[in-house]
Amino acid sequence: MASLKKRGKVYYAQYYIGGKQKRVNLGTESLQVAKEKIRQLESSLYRGDAVPLPTKTPIAKAVTDYVEYMRCHKTARSVERDLYYLREAFGQICPVLQIKNRKISEKGKRTPTRNSTPPIEANCFEQITTADISSFIASKVRKQALAPKTANRYREILTRLFNWSMTQNGIKVAGDINPASKVERYREKAPQISFLTLEQIPQQLDALTPYPDLQAMVAVYIYAGLRREELCWLQLADVDFSAGGNGMIRVRAKTVQGEMWEPKTKVNRVVPISSKLREQLEHYTQPQVKGDWFFATPLGKRWDPDNLSRYIRKANEEVRLQWGCLDYRHTFGSQLAMKGESLYKISTLMGNSPEICRRHYAALIPEAMLSTVEF
Repeated sequence: MASLKKRGKVYYAQYYIGGKQKRVNLGTESLQVAKEKIRQLESSLYRGDAVPLPTKTPIAKAVTDYVEYMRCHKTARSVERDLYYLREAFGQICPVLQIKNRKISEKGKRTPTRNSTPPIEANCFEQITTADISSFIASKVRKQALAPKTANRYREILTRLFNWSMTQNGIKVAGDINPASKVERYREKAPQISFLTLEQIPQQLDALTPYPDLQAMVAVYIYAGLRREELCWLQLADVDFSAGGNGMIRVRAKTVQGEMWEPKTKVNRVVPISSKLREQLEHYTQPQVKGDWFFATPLGKRWDPDNLSRYIRKANEEVRLQWGCLDYRHTFGSQLAMKGESLYKISTLMGNSPEICRRHYAALIPEAMLSTVEF
């Protein structure tokens, strides 16, 4: 399949791919070493690889370089989310993947259980194969009952890692093919949307009467369809009651005390304030110590989205309600869909793509189109 050639004192390997002659410098003057390298080359060609691995990069270095790139181009919260998946895939192999919280880190070093999945292992980054990645994800699905969407999330993040490494970081893998991109996607089920009915909305808001701050925040989630973080980052200047109609809520990028934030889709948008939301906000007594935040913690700080979710969940548990922030956001989209609004308008107001809104709310539209089919 491949033959040895000698030019001067150095050995070369000569072979053919698709009728075209290829010649590779084996980088040795020793006949024994050259024969061993030609054996490795023939093995690589037999597996379908175009050439032997031209680079050998430690996995820790490849991951570290990629994380440093992410930190320059993505928000800190987005990077932290991706770090979780990379840590699960490779373990704490480098400082950027090590858990800073000592208690959590020690917990992760305990003896693996039956349901734990070992990380992907290879001698170097270039040796990670499609089979390695597929086996890792399949083990996660089998042992931890991962949802198809989560399994595909692992595939997506590893695909991005290899894409950047191959195109931007000078890493060359066998065949110049991203191994993660060849992993078969898991079939995701149709999304199950939970939302409040028109009768349940006042029930939810009335239950939060003892907590006026929560009542106002939940009203914004329901009547404006904001994401958790979008509400937490609202400032006084973002809520304009003097604009047309009942006012406007401006969801826009900003930098506060050196920390930069932007909407999930990186697109600013404006959401009109409805009459019902205006009524709720007018009854909201803003805390005295709040700084520039429209909704602030008792100490006048910006709310952490996870802490806010726990705060809402605890208040709802007292009155045996189980709705959360995602249910409130879906209520906004679902009620507009059943009202007969177009998916384009809904997607614009919610900061989603029309395709995402179609997946979530298209099934609700026929209920408002019963008379449309009559002609």
